[in-house]
Amino acid sequence: WTHPIQAPPADPMAWGAPSRVQALYDLCRRTFPSPSSAAPPPASAVRAISSLMDTISPADVGLRDDSPGDGGGGHGFFESAFVKGAARAPRWAQPITYLHVYECDAFSIGIFCLPTSAVIPLHDHPGMTVLSKILYGSMHVKSYDWVEPTVLASNRQVRLAKLHADDVLTAPCPTTVLYPQSGGNLHTFTSVASCAVLDVLAPPYAEDAGRICTYFNDYPFSSFSSGRAKTVDSPDNYAWIEAINSPVNINMRPGMYSGPTVQDRLS
Repeated sequence: WTHPIQAPPADPMAWGAPSRVQALYDLCRRTFPSPSSAAPPPASAVRAISSLMDTISPADVGLRDDSPGDGGGGHGFFESAFVKGAARAPRWAQPITYLHVYECDAFSIGIFCLPTSAVIPLHDHPGMTVLSKILYGSMHVKSYDWVEPTVLASNRQVRLAKLHADDVLTAPCPTTVLYPQSGGNLHTFTSVASCAVLDVLAPPYAEDAGRICTYFNDYPFSSFSSGRAKTVDSPDNYAWIEAINSPVNINMRPGMYSGPTVQDRLS
């Protein structure tokens, strides 16, 4: 692992003008005014954010292709419930770096930088809408949604979920969106090649609000039995999901975001 190189802007004075990151903040601020709303935002508003995220490049956030953010001070996300269930990974494991861009009660903006073969384990996003844009590189994404009404296995505390996606995504590719009940709310990432992902979470994880990140194991449908198994259309489209109660090994560290500064207009 070597320290990555971050890209200066082509014109330093250009950062004095509204940036794409600022435009993303402004649009999120209008779309996600409060975390208290139980309903996802209108589809048209989500499409607008997706379209803007589609235009954001590594240089727009202070990165060069293949060069995640350097280690440094971080906050926000790393104090959230996402890492509460994480344990220290072996020292030799290359770290995933998180670059904190912005966070408030209604939404957060940040960037995950994954070295090749790094894994973010299967986890959920309770009550959240999440938009993800691969800035560079390639990653395998596997995601599920819970089967409703709840289907439990007969002999173990595992719950049935339907496969939403099992694909390799390579930049440039469209922004993906997941919702509280659809779109692959439970997902896992494995980097095929060094990559970076820009994420918008609305609202962000918050333990006091009940938005706690849970990690899971997934098992083939044939692993367990259920009285309602005959209702499943194709076993390959389903999996049993089990919550992990012990700490999950994740080598994740905060990095120093060096892109355009967001002008917080909340005050």
